[in-house]
Amino acid sequence: MVEPEERPSVAGKRLGAPESMGISTLEPGQRPPTMPPGRQVSIRVQMLDDTQEVFEVSQRAPGKVLFDLVCAHLNLIEGDYFGLEFQDQHKMTVWLDLLKPILKQIRRPKNTILRFVVKFFPPDHTQLLEELTRYLFALQIKHDLACGDLTCNESSAALLVSHIVQSEIGDFEEVQCKQHLLNNKYIPEQDALMDKIIEYHQKHVGQTPAESDYQLLEIARRLEMYGVRLHPAKDREGTKLSLTVAHSGVLVFQGHTKINAFNWSKVRKLSFKRKRFLIKLRPDLNSNCQDTLEFMMGSRDCCKVFWKICVEYHAFFRLFEEPKPKPKPVLFTRGSSFRFSGRTQRQVIDYVKDSEFKKVPFERSPQHSESPSAGQVMVNGQKQSLSLGQSPDGRQPSPLTSPLLTDAGFVRTDDEDEVRRKVCLLEREQCSRLAACASSGVGGSLWLFTSFQKSVGKDEAMPDSLRNLIFANFEPVYKFHETFLKDVDQRLAQWEGRSNAHIKGDYQRVGDVMLKNIQGLKLLTAHLQKHSEALLELEQTCRSSRRLEGLCRDFELQKVCYLPLNIFFLRPLHRLMHYKQILERLCKHYPPTHDDFRDSRAFALTALADISEMVVQLHGTLIRMENFQKLLELKKDLTGVDNLAIPGREFIRLGCLSRLSGKGLQQRMFFLFSDVLMYTSRGMTASNQFKMHGQLPLYGMTIHESEDEWGVPHSFTLFGQRQSVVVAASSASEMEKWLEDIKMAIELADKYNDSSAEILSSSFTDSKSPEESNADQESEDDLSASRTSLERQTPHRGNTTVHVCWHRNTSMSMVDFSVALENQLSGNLLRKFKNSNGWQKLWVVFTNFSLFFYKTHQDEFPLASLPLLGYSITIPSESENIHKDYVFKLHFKSHVYYFRSESEYTFERWMEVIRSTTCSSSHIRSLSRKEPHVY
Repeated sequence: MVEPEERPSVAGKRLGAPESMGISTLEPGQRPPTMPPGRQVSIRVQMLDDTQEVFEVSQRAPGKVLFDLVCAHLNLIEGDYFGLEFQDQHKMTVWLDLLKPILKQIRRPKNTILRFVVKFFPPDHTQLLEELTRYLFALQIKHDLACGDLTCNESSAALLVSHIVQSEIGDFEEVQCKQHLLNNKYIPEQDALMDKIIEYHQKHVGQTPAESDYQLLEIARRLEMYGVRLHPAKDREGTKLSLTVAHSGVLVFQGHTKINAFNWSKVRKLSFKRKRFLIKLRPDLNSNCQDTLEFMMGSRDCCKVFWKICVEYHAFFRLFEEPKPKPKPVLFTRGSSFRFSGRTQRQVIDYVKDSEFKKVPFERSPQHSESPSAGQVMVNGQKQSLSLGQSPDGRQPSPLTSPLLTDAGFVRTDDEDEVRRKVCLLEREQCSRLAACASSGVGGSLWLFTSFQKSVGKDEAMPDSLRNLIFANFEPVYKFHETFLKDVDQRLAQWEGRSNAHIKGDYQRVGDVMLKNIQGLKLLTAHLQKHSEALLELEQTCRSSRRLEGLCRDFELQKVCYLPLNIFFLRPLHRLMHYKQILERLCKHYPPTHDDFRDSRAFALTALADISEMVVQLHGTLIRMENFQKLLELKKDLTGVDNLAIPGREFIRLGCLSRLSGKGLQQRMFFLFSDVLMYTSRGMTASNQFKMHGQLPLYGMTIHESEDEWGVPHSFTLFGQRQSVVVAASSASEMEKWLEDIKMAIELADKYNDSSAEILSSSFTDSKSPEESNADQESEDDLSASRTSLERQTPHRGNTTVHVCWHRNTSMSMVDFSVALENQLSGNLLRKFKNSNGWQKLWVVFTNFSLFFYKTHQDEFPLASLPLLGYSITIPSESENIHKDYVFKLHFKSHVYYFRSESEYTFERWMEVIRSTTCSSSHIRSLSRKEPHVY
């Protein structure tokens, strides 16, 4: 155990927390592993603050025991991002294997110092949920800067150091700052950048140490050398290169410049043979790249070390759970038995979110030391290293993105007044999209419900209980946003000089408006929670009432209802996330020297905390509603399945795959759910519904790639209990998405019994034609009025997501749908076609993977729409002769559209939002199915 006489370095220890808690590699409630019997040996570990600690472990103990002791000593929950490295007998830096005995890896423990360092660098530091973890990452960045591993331009280097200095000595005082920089060296060429560091430090007034650490990580993560550990190699021509691994895949560097990258989705296999490191890529018909790439490294041991860290990076960032150990061979072994040991990033995030420890605050000492690694604070009577802390008002400090740096890592030069004005305009645009729609029109959910109330809600076909449930819970939200809009419009009018408020000096404030209204919105939480109940009740009532079903169907066919009706039940909940995004962007754009900074801290941060609390509270409700709404929407596009929205079923992915049969490859639309994989073909009916052809229950299913067997690119075989299906994807990336989702779904389905397969089989009606099915359904409805509301053939839109995926031969996942619903935008844009000369001004709404075009924001329904699935968004090239600023290009095959925004800020927002939903999202969250949804 830790020697009591050694000076501890508990960087951010939780006050009053039990010493045995907070170990990331243990399950909740467990204690550290029992120490194996045997003689104790002393292992010295150097922490990130350069202090050293001695741990006593058994000579038989595996590496995991030592690692758990270090995490327990630091009281670190997210320890899985870190590792212990040391130099082996060949002077190579290697990672301590957590599964092997320590003394089999470290031959001379008395003469070896292990270093506790960051092992896995996530792409976004906001994925680090604990402030202590971010503090340790900040220490790692400081170390990499000092030793020259993290290279960057002079401006970025000076900005990084300025945040470190702000964290250590606080607000700028010229004499103290200069003396501190003279006594401490943070970068190799620090003297030449002294003036620039001081200039930046002056701009951080009021910034807490926690905020400084956050800024440091925000800047560092954008640098090309962030988290990079170079492994020397040569290509086949003998050119000196370096290989490294990141969250996205394997990278190739020449010097400090990245020259190539192999994403995990493109890599089929990584291996090594003696000195050769081999990367086998998935076949790509559109690329001339070699199938297998070969790199020469210094030795077989160098290859093996790099191969191991590649295996660990892939498992940590790409898998949902720790891979299971391979069964031991009976007679002989082949290849390495090494595997990743520990939690994956997804497991770490889920554990911390479910853990109570993250709610315990840290304290950081206000005193600062002249040594960059010697800041100490008294905790429980012992000296300990500085930890992350709270803001002066007792709240956890809000993460603030650096206002001085662009996405490319260079210094920002935006005019502060213009930025502030654009932030307020952005707020008005976001808020108005919910509230202004209530009064004038552009497809807002609340306005639509008032129209729904007039045309459907007053009809006697709607029961009083349903009418009260829907409108009693939507009307308060409607009235709230009317007031909210009025407040924002009034403040914006003052901001733009249409009143004499500037004389009073309060025309630039906006945080107080947000805080007042967000606090009012919190009072409506109970009403928002009722929206899911209203959606369910409406669907159930439509099943038993043909009249109400017909009214809803007719209303949905009106031009004003440009999206499926049930999507609008989700809009008020999605607005919460939009408000959260607005407040986060508001906080980002105010530097500490700005006039609005205090207002931002006093009001916007409080409002952000309140809205974040609401988002967390309603998150489960929203997830269930999104899934249920998607099942109801898909029922409109399918025929031949009796009841799609059964309890416990979750939608995962839909899209096109080609099925291999005796007639060759035939295009089919596949629907992947948590219990079954269905495949269909497009019918020739008036409604263009997709006819069911077959289904494969996931329970007991196996899957393997079969390109070599069938000679079809991107093909794989699905083996069910009763049948097998050979399918092919349109590209390697599509194949990767399907394989990943199907494998995940199979694992989840195996946790349950196969009773769902019997339910599905009984509802399958593939033997009948659509006409026969309709005839049977009509007769059943006449007898019992029990037919579901979404199965009758009706005039059907051809631009639903299913049809767009069919025509553009692509796929979308539930994660993509959720991201699309959460990322929406509206505003004025100028549109130009490929072969036209002029620009047309339109009010454009981006939602549900589509652009909707209005002549003005007061129009009640759109003139046209453009589904963006399959489209790419880029910036026009010089050869296209678009001599205008702030123009982006949308193109799919021969279809090309140009759009021009009013400013650089709005241009970046449109690019950001469209990119987030047109590019298929990775699995940023796993689907938890511990309990089935109850509809």
